[in-house]
Order: sequence, then C-alpha cells, then structure tokens
Amino acid sequence: MADRIIAACDGASKGNPGPAGWGWVMADGSGEPDRWAAGPLGTATNNVAELTALEELLTTVDPAVPLEVRMDSQYAMKAVTSWLPGWKRNGWKNSAGKPVANQELVVRIDALLAGRAVEFRYVPAHQVGGDRLNDFADRAASQAASTQQAASSAVGSPAPPPAPASSRKPAKGGARSSTRPAPGGGGSEASGSGSGSGKAGGGAVRTLKAKYPGRCRCGRPYAAGEPITKNPDGWGHPDCR
Repeated sequence: MADRIIAACDGASKGNPGPAGWGWVMADGSGEPDRWAAGPLGTATNNVAELTALEELLTTVDPAVPLEVRMDSQYAMKAVTSWLPGWKRNGWKNSAGKPVANQELVVRIDALLAGRAVEFRYVPAHQVGGDRLNDFADRAASQAASTQQAASSAVGSPAPPPAPASSRKPAKGGARSSTRPAPGGGGSEASGSGSGSGKAGGGAVRTLKAKYPGRCRCGRPYAAGEPITKNPDGWGHPDCR
C-alpha cells in the first residue's frame, strides 16, 4: 500500500453549461502523471464537472491512504473545506439564504472525505511551467467534454493531447493548500456558478467581475475577480464575445 498518493482532478464545460467532462490523475514515484481516468457528463456546468472529478477520484483511492489533491477550482476546494460546515449549520442554505448549489454532489463528497486524511492544494491552471498533474487532469477532462467518451489508463487509452501553447500564461503566485476544518468551523461564500458581480463596463456590453474561476468559450480559464461578460454560450473574456 502506498504511503501517500499525490493526485489532481479537474472538470471542463464547453459553454458553462455545455458539453462537460471530468478527469483525474495520480502521480508515480517520481511525481509524473501515471494512473488516470476521465469521463463525460453530457450537459453540465463547470462547477458540477469540478465536483464530479473530485468525487470520482475519492471513490477510486483507498480511504486508508493519505491523499493530496491538487485542483485549479477554488470553488470546489472551498465548497468541501471552508463553506460546508456553515452550510450544514444553516440547513444547506448559503450566506445569501438561498439553497446551496450542487448540494447532492457536495453531500456525497462530504461522506467520502469522512475519517480520511486529505490535503487540498490549489494550483493555478494553464500556467507555463505549471503543475504537471493539474495540466494532465485538465486535458483529460477537456477531451472527455469534447468527445463525450470515457478514457483511462486502465483500458490503455492514449494520454490526452497537449494543450495549445497559446492557452498558457506566464506562471504567477504559488500553490495554496487547505485541509478539512474541524466540526463547527465555517466560512463564507458567494452564490453562483462561474458568473460574478461588479461594476458595469462601458458601452453596450456589461462587464462583471467573476466571483469564481471559470472557463471561457475559447477554452482559456478566467480567475476570480477577472472581468468577464455574457457571451452567447456562457460567461467569458470580453474579447471573446
């Protein structure tokens, strides 16, 4: 049995909501991508895809083995670490008093996390020289979303193709980690699934600030706080409208 497993998981939605998929990958002894799997979700949001990827990973890993999970979704990571205790206390209502989005998924993940040692590590997506595991999981999820077909190392599927160099950004900042809080802990969260609030931009197109990270129709991600606008098939970069 492994002393510790290092893994990454990611979700993708082409349109948010749109054709979606999930993916996860575990590292070998040298930290390189090794065992992996990905699957389709039909039409779903990016947040559903991110949470499903985590659920699939936790279902696969032996609960007795300590696990490090690398993710580029702050929403999914905070949902199961910072915000969940408060949601439970509030009868599954968020800080705005509205029903928690994706509650069924969060409840299942909460049950899978019970009694096991899991450390969550946030890593920025699509970075030049970024985290190799997260990059692999992102590509696997994106391929599953596009093809709507399952793939995995267990059945000998070829590794997902490399992402275009144009989709990568210079690396900035570092990874941040989080563990599950003790019972009674809490946190605050905003509602939504990739869209945000903020001041309106000039002209006829209204620009908002994203509450959570998401993915534009062009395939590139946007970060929380980054300006986004409503495109015909979802939220994304103003330039991609």
